Parts: sequence; C-alpha cells; structure tokens
Amino acid sequence: MAQRGRPPEGARLVEGLEASRQAKQRMQVILETIAGERTIQSACEELGIGESRFHQLRQEALAGAAERLEPRPTGRPRQELSEESQRNSQLQARVAELEQELLASQVREELALTMPHLLDRSKKKPTRQRRARRSDEGSSGT
Repeated sequence: MAQRGRPPEGARLVEGLEASRQAKQRMQVILETIAGERTIQSACEELGIGESRFHQLRQEALAGAAERLEPRPTGRPRQELSEESQRNSQLQARVAELEQELLASQVREELALTMPHLLDRSKKKPTRQRRARRSDEGSSGT
C-alpha cells in the first residue's frame, strides 16, 4: 500500500523549536529513544550522562510535555484587579451615575423655567365631569 502525505519527521521536529542547542539535542535524543530509533546506552554516550540522569531527564521532559497538554480554559485568562484598579472602577461608575443625575436635574430645571405651568399643580384643569356639569348648567340657565 502506498503511503500518502508527508513522511513523518519524528525527532527532527525539535529543530524548529525555540530553545538552546543543548535543550534541542537532549529532546531529540529522548524522542529517538522513545521511538526506538536509538538505544539508551547510545543516548547516554551522545549526551555525556549516565543512565540514571538520562531516565531523570526523560521523565522531566515527558512530565513537562504532559502538563502543557492539560486542557485549559479558552480565551485570555482573567486578570485579577488590584485594589487600586477596583477602586478606580467603582469611582468611574459613581461619576457616570452622578453625571446622569446632573443631566436629569438640568432638564427638570430647564422645563421649570420654560414651562412653569407644567409644574404648578395647584391650578388643575377641570375634568370632563366638571365640564359636562358646566355645560348642563349653562343650558338650563337660558
């Protein structure tokens, strides 16, 4: 059966990572041992370390990789607001509230100055019943 797609790059993928030369070399050798392309003894010789140190490095690399692959919430992480930032937000909200109240007060004042009859509650217009009675009184008085 013919193989489709790109051939696997395997441990050569490490070359594209942003890391020191030593870190890349260690990762590539570790991946080669995991893939069965290299023996642990050969890896230890290339890195100039003993088997116990190699196993330790491999375990740390795998643990770090597994940790980075843990599911994480999507989006940007929430930033904790400092006390100063919280106080600033509260003050901004209060200023907006007071500005709204000031605007409403100015509108009421302008209405009072330009249309005082709207605010004079003592002079009520006669209701329909009163009008009807007056018209009845006027017709009976003639």
